[in-house]
Amino acid sequence: MSLLLRRPPGREAYPGDVFYLHSRLLERAAKMNESLGGGSLTALPVIETQAGDVSAYIPTNVISITDGQIFLETELFYKGVRPAINVGLSVSRVGSAAQTKAMKQVAAFAQFGSDLDASTQQLLNRGVRLTELLKQGQYVPMAIEEQVLR
Repeated sequence: MSLLLRRPPGREAYPGDVFYLHSRLLERAAKMNESLGGGSLTALPVIETQAGDVSAYIPTNVISITDGQIFLETELFYKGVRPAINVGLSVSRVGSAAQTKAMKQVAAFAQFGSDLDASTQQLLNRGVRLTELLKQGQYVPMAIEEQVLR
């Protein structure tokens, strides 16, 4: 890439100023003309990873500039999960502050399902059913009654 642009190579043969280029591009997406009302514009960069490697140069570069990322995974898509968001690799600006300490403890404890009381197991099973409900086909509408019964 650097040779094509006639610039000195940086990491992984990308131009040395690729971080600057990305940040400039994303900042430019938000410049609104004050005479036309100003305001802001949200940029949503889309990055393709090679074999799901978010630690490669370009993904980490863009992740460091933005407030978070939504990581979509092909395997989840093929399993019928839509949107195919990998919640483990997706990050938000608020981070884990969105979860209470109790929620984190229950999530960690839930791995040992046999030690859970009946009401907690019922809630976890409901979560599994709701996840299955979200796997609804694109052109397969579901009646409200059926959604409630599930």
